[in-house]
Amino acid sequence: MNATETGTNKSGTKKPGTKAIRTPGGLSVRLDVRSLLVVAVLLVAALAASVFLIGTGDFPIPVPDVLRTLVGNGDAGQEFIINDLRLPRVLVGLLVGAALGLSGALFQSVSRNPLGSPDVLGLGQGSTAGALVMIVIFGGSATQVALGALVGGLVTGVAIYVLAWKRGVHGYRLVLVGIGVSAFVTAINGYLLTKADFVDAARATVWMTGSLNGRDWTQVWPLLIMFVVLIPLVAAYARPLRMLEMGDDAAGGLGVRVERTRLLLLTASVVLTAAATAAAGPVTFVALTAPQIARRLTKSPGPNLAASTILGAALLIVADLVSQRAFGADQLPVGVVTGVVGGVYLLWLLVTERKAGRI
Repeated sequence: MNATETGTNKSGTKKPGTKAIRTPGGLSVRLDVRSLLVVAVLLVAALAASVFLIGTGDFPIPVPDVLRTLVGNGDAGQEFIINDLRLPRVLVGLLVGAALGLSGALFQSVSRNPLGSPDVLGLGQGSTAGALVMIVIFGGSATQVALGALVGGLVTGVAIYVLAWKRGVHGYRLVLVGIGVSAFVTAINGYLLTKADFVDAARATVWMTGSLNGRDWTQVWPLLIMFVVLIPLVAAYARPLRMLEMGDDAAGGLGVRVERTRLLLLTASVVLTAAATAAAGPVTFVALTAPQIARRLTKSPGPNLAASTILGAALLIVADLVSQRAFGADQLPVGVVTGVVGGVYLLWLLVTERKAGRI
């Protein structure tokens, strides 16, 4: 058992802000008090923003009435507006943001690169290509477009992994291959748009922006099922992921099956990104910014999976709230807000990494 697990540093002394809990079976679990506090605060913030967002719209509903309706004590009109129209949209926002935040944390940890994000590696563009094929070539329904986005993201993920393979997959090679694939798929998307008629092109452009408008329970349930399946799997590999951040040789020396672990976690990340894109379109920069902000809030060098997941949900809900409060309901897609904020953050991150000599 290493020092990180027992709540001590390399010198054997206990790390500040951590507590070690030893079970009757002899297992020792480290609890980072600061990280737990950050996760709790972010969860409260996400839930509070969600309640406030549910009350926002053409028919404003006070927060107390929203809470009463959510527990089943609202009138018929409020129950219809909240339970049938607004609650599914908010739940999709929370789940999509959480999926993107977790996906970004996995990618950045596996690649050991702050730019190792699904946004940069082209998974969102791959999902967009799948959706555009269904819209432009087949004139598919909303369900078929979502399925096309899911398949497109998965195919792109497989292509990146295969092209990056050379006696294993390493961080910078994965990022470079992903950037190349992203440029290639973006060109395909542009070509598909030029071949679309006016109606399909307008429909595709709206989808490509990334939006929560019109989302209902049909998008909620697949996302929930995905989380039920993937969260236990990712949690079970949290310790190997932490070791993987120390390098392949060190992780292998500690008994981690490096390539198997990397492939499984990358697959989980690809599925999370593809499912999120299928549900809400390519919402940009949440996967890039959430893990980095979470790392700075927790001041923990680990993958920060829980903090990144909840922060991703909070970021997307707050972005949707800003788009509705500042520009009116359904006037500005949430992807525009995240794109502006994320673009500024990306520039700051590049400048910071360059000053630190890492790029």
